[in-house]
Amino acid sequence: MSGLARKRRLGSRILKAVASALRLDILILLYERGPLSYSDIMNLLKLNPSRDAGRFAYHLKTLLGMDLIEPDPASKKYFLTEMGKAIVEFTDELDESAYRKKMLVRTSRLAIENFDRNKIVESLVREAEVPIDLAQKIAREAEKRLLKLGIKYVTAPLIREFVNAILVEKGLEEYRHKLTRVGLPIYDVTLLMKEMSGKSVGVEEVHKTAGDRVIEEYTLLNTLPRDIADAHISGALNLNNLGQWVLKINGFMHDLRLFLRRGLVFKGKFSQKVSLNPPKSFRSALLLLADFLRLASKEISSEQGVDYFNIFLAPYIRGLSTEEVKEELFSFLASVNLTVSTDVSLGLETVLPSFLSEQTAYGQGGDESGFYGDYVEESHLLASLVIECLKDRTKAKPIFNPSIIIKLRPETFVESDVERILFDAHALALEGLPYFANLNFKDQLYASYTSNGTRFSADWKGDWEIDTIRTGCIGYVTLNLPRTLYEAEKNKEKFFENLFDISEKGLRALEIKYYTIAKRAQEGLLPFLAEKDERDPYIRVENSTCLLGFVGLNEATRYMTGKAVYEDDDSLKFAEEVASYLAKQVKEYAKKRKIRFALAFTPDLEGAKRLAELDIERYGLGEVHVQGGKDTPYYTNLTIVPKEDDVKLEQRLNIESRFHNLTPGGHLVKIPLEGSDFDVEALLATTKKIVKNFKTGLYTFDRSLTFCSICQKTFRGEHVKCPQCGSVKTVAQFRRAPASYRPKEV
Repeated sequence: MSGLARKRRLGSRILKAVASALRLDILILLYERGPLSYSDIMNLLKLNPSRDAGRFAYHLKTLLGMDLIEPDPASKKYFLTEMGKAIVEFTDELDESAYRKKMLVRTSRLAIENFDRNKIVESLVREAEVPIDLAQKIAREAEKRLLKLGIKYVTAPLIREFVNAILVEKGLEEYRHKLTRVGLPIYDVTLLMKEMSGKSVGVEEVHKTAGDRVIEEYTLLNTLPRDIADAHISGALNLNNLGQWVLKINGFMHDLRLFLRRGLVFKGKFSQKVSLNPPKSFRSALLLLADFLRLASKEISSEQGVDYFNIFLAPYIRGLSTEEVKEELFSFLASVNLTVSTDVSLGLETVLPSFLSEQTAYGQGGDESGFYGDYVEESHLLASLVIECLKDRTKAKPIFNPSIIIKLRPETFVESDVERILFDAHALALEGLPYFANLNFKDQLYASYTSNGTRFSADWKGDWEIDTIRTGCIGYVTLNLPRTLYEAEKNKEKFFENLFDISEKGLRALEIKYYTIAKRAQEGLLPFLAEKDERDPYIRVENSTCLLGFVGLNEATRYMTGKAVYEDDDSLKFAEEVASYLAKQVKEYAKKRKIRFALAFTPDLEGAKRLAELDIERYGLGEVHVQGGKDTPYYTNLTIVPKEDDVKLEQRLNIESRFHNLTPGGHLVKIPLEGSDFDVEALLATTKKIVKNFKTGLYTFDRSLTFCSICQKTFRGEHVKCPQCGSVKTVAQFRRAPASYRPKEV
């Protein structure tokens, strides 16, 4: 017999050996699972040992006789030979040939291609780092299942779902986690557009919200460790601005002098933006400021601050009439309100800070123009006119953004030139608009604030410039204090153990964001903030702060002691113990990591709502202490004492000030004006009392407002109908939520 004939006869015998579906199933099982014992094979094929043993032994003997499988005496398992593997792959090829050309794939590149199993292998290896042999097996299994469906058209997401299902079945959860696709179902996108339409926020907000949700999934799945992601999802903590966590910083304090001196310069070779020369007039200076606020808003998620606003711009108004300055100021304020997507805070100095008096002043064309101490009169006039512009506007609809921070120093109440500024600022405060920074006690000399309470101070490198300006708030994480106590079941020792664990997760999340933002800056994804000056990038990332915050300290205290923080000395003592513990942990973590961390009251109403709702779902409304009732539950945030609770002002200020020293990263006291008959003198007297007796860093007088679009008039308090024309559908209510004014959602 010739060699060719012998080969044909051998091939015929091999094909006959796998002609049985059961024998082929045995080969496929060993191919996919690896070596298996006699009983394992029977169990996986769902054969009955008592009924099917003889038949199974016959089929096994046939495969052994053709050298398609071999036994391993040591492990007492059977494994595939090279011939057996070739047979399985050959039968797969036969299956594929029948269907492959008929099955088309719509790829993520929006192209139509013939199905190719190798694309699955490449994806598994590249995206999930699956070993090549395992990737080939998974791809073959996915192809087999898709072919069995007999469909002619599949999509890339559908293929990914099949692959993920196989990974789950095989217990390969870690690979599945890496391979997960982020995005929104069609129904969710449709629902999102409907929701946004009801809010009249515009198409860009739809686009932003959809993008944020994708980045949220990406961050939880790919950036953060599983324990931190699970802590956020479960409600133990809240990662604020999660949709921009890996892309943007939360806040920033600008240095206006840099732009006045050099203009707006774009050095990137791919930049299409034109550079602007240093401004030569007050008008061009304000236009430049509005431009760089708009540019920076693309890289900042929450709030921008421009401190020393009236000091640094003072040289530009010398020789101008009051009306000229006021007209340009109003145009600037309106422009920021209409075109800048973030909140903006303008810091107004009531007196010239001693550390600025001999600093070089920059004027027209960026030229040196003496010292800022030469422009005290102009700085007073500028501060006064900003307040006047905002006060004039309150007769119609107030300008809620930008906000102004009135900075009160020891000299403020001594210099007679400041009296008018103080009076006008408190007249504006009757409408609840300005914020007041109390800089009259230790460690407040160089402090700068934004309206959401974020504080920048010279407590890192000890230099006021590099510590307070051109630095940012990288981000903040909010801890759910009530949840930590609920899980401890009022056991104080267990509570502090839980508190250590959850705060460590929060600090670790912030550290990850810190390094992620530093990487974004190096990659060029923050082209404005990371644009280099002569030597340094504009943003000082290494001096920027990561804030650990918390909500529900009052509710946790009530749960633990039975009373609110203001109702009992023991309750207040417990609350202080909690805040002191967190402050110490943050300080130790910062020292260890050499990264700037700080404890803060974080302005996070959405997080406070989310965490309260999750706790109600888990423990029930009867067990959970919340504000707002069952319809709109939330935890106390940004302050210790809830604004709604009837607490005397002095007691409120005393309690809040005791915690401001423990929260150097940010704080704010909201002094309620609702239901009380205040006048300018009364508010001014309150300010003098605060400055003299309380170490309250930042405060504001708070009242709700109602605007009627027909009357074009704003009324104090919340009204369901216009007090003037009686209209219901034309009124909008505004309230602080929690730090800045926002429309009240009905």
